[in-house]
Amino acid sequence: MRAYRGQPRIFALEKMQSRRAELEVKDLCLNFGGIKAISNVDLDVHTGELVAVIGPNGAGKTSLLNCITGFYKPSSGSIIFNGTDLTTLPTHELTRLGIGRTFQNIELFPGMSVLDNMLLARHIHCRYNFGLASVFWPSVKKEEMRHREILEEIIDFLEIQHVRKELVGSLPYGMRKRVELGRALALEPNLLVLDEPFAGMTLEEKEDMVRFLLELNHAWGQTMILVEHDMSIIMSISQRIMVLNFGEKLAVGLPEYIQGHPDVIKAYLGETTDLEL
Repeated sequence: MRAYRGQPRIFALEKMQSRRAELEVKDLCLNFGGIKAISNVDLDVHTGELVAVIGPNGAGKTSLLNCITGFYKPSSGSIIFNGTDLTTLPTHELTRLGIGRTFQNIELFPGMSVLDNMLLARHIHCRYNFGLASVFWPSVKKEEMRHREILEEIIDFLEIQHVRKELVGSLPYGMRKRVELGRALALEPNLLVLDEPFAGMTLEEKEDMVRFLLELNHAWGQTMILVEHDMSIIMSISQRIMVLNFGEKLAVGLPEYIQGHPDVIKAYLGETTDLEL
């Protein structure tokens, strides 16, 4: 498939310089009754990094992402993003601060078109009120045109022009994953949080998604946290990896270090042979 040659407005050079994404998770704990989902986890993510979080099923990966994005409130610890403590803020405020995400189970509106689903993400950037919108004031029309131009750039980048007017519920699963990524990008996030973006995809769909994420990260400096089970993808695209096991941080480091770490190998395979990638 063709490589994208343009540069979307949301990733313009002047905007890249202001898209700071410094995340510090410190001593994070999350309890559900007597169950410890996360125990004293630390994680730092710096601007422009692509950091992966891996671990066996039930390790606490999605719970960690839910804490970072405000869906869960941690029992203790702190989550600092660009100097702001996120632990007491409502979810919509985290979105306004520049955190966007995709979900393990796709959270789109199946009865709406691709374009309409993506337009919903632009609401945090709307400057007009209901009164001006109801009479479609010239300033509202101008702003609407700007929002749609940005969405069309994202649609072009993700190569989903041919389905832009289709109902999301009629699309193949892998294409829905791509639309959900587009909706997250429409937020213009400083930090993009991805929960199993490759799950349920064919090999070709995974290759396309890898290409999109690498171009976002390498060419345009998009900061990302990624949870995924496909180890071959994780080892090939991640700059750093953190491993969770039973809610605790097992190891953190470069892919080469994680690949040969005996505790990581034991957690996955129960033996001391190298991970097969």
